[in-house]
Amino acid sequence: MNGTGRAHGSDGAALPAGARPLVSALMFSAGLLGNLLALGLLLRGRRGARQRPPALFHVLVLALVVTDLLGTCSVSPLVLASYHRNLTLTSLARGGHICLYFGFAMSFFGLATMLILFTMALERCLALGRPYFYERFLSPRTGLVALPAIYTFSAAFCSLPLVGFGRYVQYCPGTWCFIQMHLDPQQSNGEVAGLNVAFSLLYATLLLFLILAVLLCNLSVIVNLARMHRRGQRTRRVATPEQPRVATGRRMFSMAEEIDHLLLLSIMTITFVICSLPFTIRAYVNKFRQEEDSHELDLLALRFLSINSIVDPWVFAILRPPVLRLMRSVLCCRVTPTAPDSRTASSAVTKLAPRPDLCGQ
Repeated sequence: MNGTGRAHGSDGAALPAGARPLVSALMFSAGLLGNLLALGLLLRGRRGARQRPPALFHVLVLALVVTDLLGTCSVSPLVLASYHRNLTLTSLARGGHICLYFGFAMSFFGLATMLILFTMALERCLALGRPYFYERFLSPRTGLVALPAIYTFSAAFCSLPLVGFGRYVQYCPGTWCFIQMHLDPQQSNGEVAGLNVAFSLLYATLLLFLILAVLLCNLSVIVNLARMHRRGQRTRRVATPEQPRVATGRRMFSMAEEIDHLLLLSIMTITFVICSLPFTIRAYVNKFRQEEDSHELDLLALRFLSINSIVDPWVFAILRPPVLRLMRSVLCCRVTPTAPDSRTASSAVTKLAPRPDLCGQ
C-alpha cells in the first residue's frame, strides 16, 4: 500500500504559523446547512405527493443531496480537528491513515456526485429523446440499480492509490489530502513516481469526459424541447374549437416541468464545470510541464472541487417552483399550465410526463 506523502504539506507535525480555520469552518457550515435544508425540502415535497411513486429524476436528486451531505460530514470535521489540535492530518494518527482516508473520501464523494449528475442528465435525455424506451425500461426502481453501481465504481476507482497506482498526499497547510499531482523529487523510483502522477491525469480525464457528456445530454434536451414546442404550435394552429383542450393543457404542463428540470440541470452543470475544470487543468499542466510550480494553485483547484458539494444543495433550496416559473417568464418560455383546464391536465398526465416539483409546492 502506498503511504501518504508530505511533498505538498507541512514538513512538521504542527500547522504553519498563521493557519486559520475560518474558511474551512464557513465551508463546512454552508455545506451542512445547505444539504440539510435541501433534504428537508425534498422530503417535505414527497409527503405532499404520497399518492404517486417518486419519479426517477426525483430519486436521483435525493441521492445527490444525500451523497453531498455524507461527503461534507466525512471530511470537514477532520479539517476542523486538525486546526483545533494544531496538527497536520498525517500527525493526527500513526501511519498516515487519516490522510489516506481523507484523500479517498474526497475523491470518492467528488466522483460519485459527478456520476449522479451525469445520470440525471442522461435520464432527462432519454425521457425526451427516447420516450418509448424510457417508459418501457426505466422506472424509479432503475435508480436502485444505478446508484449502487455508481458507488461501487467510484469506490473501486478511488481505491487504486491504495493498491499502488496513484498516491494520496498531504497538501499545504497540512489539513488536506488528495491525489498526488506533482512528481515527488524524494521518490527514487521514477517509474513509480510517474504512475502516481498518471492517476491524477486519469481522474482528471474522467471528470473531463463527464463534463462533455453532461453538456451533450443537456444540449439534446434543449433540442427535444424545441421540437415539442414546434409540434405544440402546429397542433394549436390546426385544432378546431370543438376539440377537447385536455391534450393541449397536458402538453403545456409537460413542457413547463421539462423546462424546470432543464433549468435546474443547466445551473448544476455550470457549477459542475466551474468547480471541476480548475483541477482538470492543473492535473494536465502538472503532467506536461517540467518546471516546478507553486502549489498554491493546486490547493485552489482542490478547494474549487470541494465547493461543488456545497453549492449543489443551495441550488435545490433556492430554485423553488415559484423561482423556476419566474425564470421561465424571463426567458420568454410561456408554457406554464395557467389555462382553465390545467387542473384536468395535471390529473391526466401519463407516466412519461409526470415529474413532481423537485421540492414540493
